[in-house]
Amino acid sequence: MADTVTKPRTKVRTKVERPRLHKVILVNDDYTPREFVVTVLKGEFRMTDDQAYKVMITAHRLGVCVVAVFTKDVAETKATRATDAGRAKGYPLLFTTEPEE
Repeated sequence: MADTVTKPRTKVRTKVERPRLHKVILVNDDYTPREFVVTVLKGEFRMTDDQAYKVMITAHRLGVCVVAVFTKDVAETKATRATDAGRAKGYPLLFTTEPEE
């Protein structure tokens, strides 16, 4: 009689991690007009007049303000497009990104 060894079957489950989120941050400057900042926030981040104004005023008072949180690629794209909109008009408008804790 032959000895048979049976191995237990194990299922391998791949652990899927959610992508790390990144904050888009508006950096205040003393040259970009407030109205232009509000226009960029409304256009790129789909904010209402009221939301855009509040974000702009917060950045003006505190120096920086978190605009929104996205996946890394989306955050970098939106920050770049918003910054480029300011540069196209000759303003030093700056949006940056950083990982969310």
